[in-house]
Amino acid sequence: TNTQTLKLGLSALSEVPMSKAVAGVRVGLVGDKYIVNPTTEEMEHSELDLLLAGTDNAILMIEGYSNFLPEEKLLKAVEVGQNAVRAICNEVEALVKKCGKPKMLDAIKLPPPELYEHVEAIASDELVKVLQIRNKIPRRKALSSLEEKVLKILTENGFVSNDSTLRSNSETIAEILEVEDEDEEVIVDGEVDEGDVHIKPTPRKPALLFSEVDVKLVFKEVTSKYWRKRMVEGGKRSDGRTPDGIRPIYSRCGLLPRAHGSTLFTRGETQALAVVTLGDKQMAQRIDSLDGVDEFKRFYLQYSFPPSCVGEVGRIGAPSRREIGHGMLAERSLEPILPSEDDFPYTIRVESTITESNGSSSMASVCGGCLALQDAGVPIKGSIAGIAMGMVLDTKEFGGDGTPLILSDITGSEDASGDMDFKVAGNEDGITAFQMDIKVGGITLPIMRKALLQARDGRKHILGAMMNSSPPPAKRLSKYAPLIHVMKVRPDRINLIIGSGGKKVKSIIEESGVDTIDTEDDGTVKIFAKDLPSLEKSKAIINSLTMVPTIGDIYRSCEIKSIASYGVFVEIAPGREGLCHISELSSGWLPKAEDVFKVGDRIDVKLIEINEKGQLRLSHRALLPDTEASPKDGLVEEKTEQSKDKSSTPNVTASSKRSSEDDSVLPSKKFVRRLVSSSLDKPFTNKDKTKKSSNKAVGSVSGKDESSLVSGEA
Repeated sequence: TNTQTLKLGLSALSEVPMSKAVAGVRVGLVGDKYIVNPTTEEMEHSELDLLLAGTDNAILMIEGYSNFLPEEKLLKAVEVGQNAVRAICNEVEALVKKCGKPKMLDAIKLPPPELYEHVEAIASDELVKVLQIRNKIPRRKALSSLEEKVLKILTENGFVSNDSTLRSNSETIAEILEVEDEDEEVIVDGEVDEGDVHIKPTPRKPALLFSEVDVKLVFKEVTSKYWRKRMVEGGKRSDGRTPDGIRPIYSRCGLLPRAHGSTLFTRGETQALAVVTLGDKQMAQRIDSLDGVDEFKRFYLQYSFPPSCVGEVGRIGAPSRREIGHGMLAERSLEPILPSEDDFPYTIRVESTITESNGSSSMASVCGGCLALQDAGVPIKGSIAGIAMGMVLDTKEFGGDGTPLILSDITGSEDASGDMDFKVAGNEDGITAFQMDIKVGGITLPIMRKALLQARDGRKHILGAMMNSSPPPAKRLSKYAPLIHVMKVRPDRINLIIGSGGKKVKSIIEESGVDTIDTEDDGTVKIFAKDLPSLEKSKAIINSLTMVPTIGDIYRSCEIKSIASYGVFVEIAPGREGLCHISELSSGWLPKAEDVFKVGDRIDVKLIEINEKGQLRLSHRALLPDTEASPKDGLVEEKTEQSKDKSSTPNVTASSKRSSEDDSVLPSKKFVRRLVSSSLDKPFTNKDKTKKSSNKAVGSVSGKDESSLVSGEA
């Protein structure tokens, strides 16, 4: 804003013929305090973002956004901004007097006053009739035909040149009049003497005073003059409405069956097709920033104004500046009614395509977008509507009392011929967005107050018409919309979902069939799916991955997912695996796990340890039915049948003998601790065969060491 003010001040110092100094400011509202040119930090907490430009005594332009700000608070902000602008303009004027350059008033090229008289004399009677035509297209054709008629008559009378480069200014006319009255034409006279050259004087044609461009410009101004006169004197507009009248409104929701939400909104001869698409986080609009931190917009509106909507043929390519500006205005108008991301974690895209235009297409996009959001099932905070206001400032010239005439819901011709275009969006309680530009020297605060209050009445009428939409908005998610489930897990379990290099989350997406899974550091997990079965499957996998198991839990019929040299990996729940060490696979010693188990086998396991990384250690041996307590001393010993089964555990007997020999030199407590440690740390090797022991060795421990054994196993 400070840069813009500086530019305006520099233009006042230049040769540009400006009648007054112009300045601009930004106004914010934090709490009840109005702040002129607030900082970036202050704007983060502001309820209002107002840009205002004007002179020392009038307002030229305002634009801004707010969170349902009442009209009186907005007017107060405009007053604060105007006071700041007045102070800046006074400083600039003082500076202009000291070092300003002379204005280039001679560079102003205006049509001669005589041309206005000629155009009015030819077109006045017919122009009154043409302006009474209500429909846009017939009226536009009649005006175009009348303009051609005026141009033809002036050309036939010698007042117009077909050369568009001829300018109708005093300097050009003077140059024409300075030329001699006669032109010399060189001719060859073949009747007297063949080949003789004679000079024949010819009379000069009347001077051409007007160009075709000037005629068209004057015709437009004369049309505007008669339009204002009809408005002030008769109190009726071209389409028969009163100044505060609203055009007929029709709306239809659910027009496109496959779209997540759609609405066709029609107001008079302006029509907008608004379509809502819901998506996941990856569909958010990415915005590059100068600080290197990417910004993502979860809501954005795209406005399209094809040439066909005004009956023209043209190139369709990248959006124009006008389309970008109108889309931003409609987007900022709808933002305050959207739910928070926590309540509705979708990315929302609204596309507004103008299918017919006769003024106020951006505000039609606001109305249509609001209905389309409801049709898509977005839980908006409330409905809003938009309206464009116009004005005839000087009514005394046309027989009025001098009071400005405010027009509601202006058409394209009223925008072109009037003095103001003031767009206001909001509900009956407050304003969400506004934009005003004028074609006169400025308006005062009382005029703006009148326009805002009349705009509020117009919004109430439009909101009532939107309530009568047929068919009404569905207000529920479409069956074609993606499903989103948000769940919370412990932050330290997020890595279990992601896995090494994102392998785990990719496998979950592939296995369940969901679209995406987003995780955040605070433990938030968002699942995006096209159907409910895939969503439920991914939820089950994530729940099993993030569950907090308890040591001692028993898991039945668990599948062996992979086999390593030191044991097998068993899936105790979907996506959750643990290691069953080779020493915990059998009552006896196993040289290789592959000798007994293969991938796909199902076994019962017991959770015996959880390390600091959350990895699970499992035991199959602890659940084997072939071990039982001895009734004599309470110690664990093998059944006779198992000891005779050499095919399944071929080295059990030899191992037991070696272990029994070592019992005489090892205390029972130390022996048990070494046994547990070796079974958890690493796989068996040939060097360890003499050190490892099966449960048979436990049976050789004397009864007096029973308490030590139990303590060691625990």
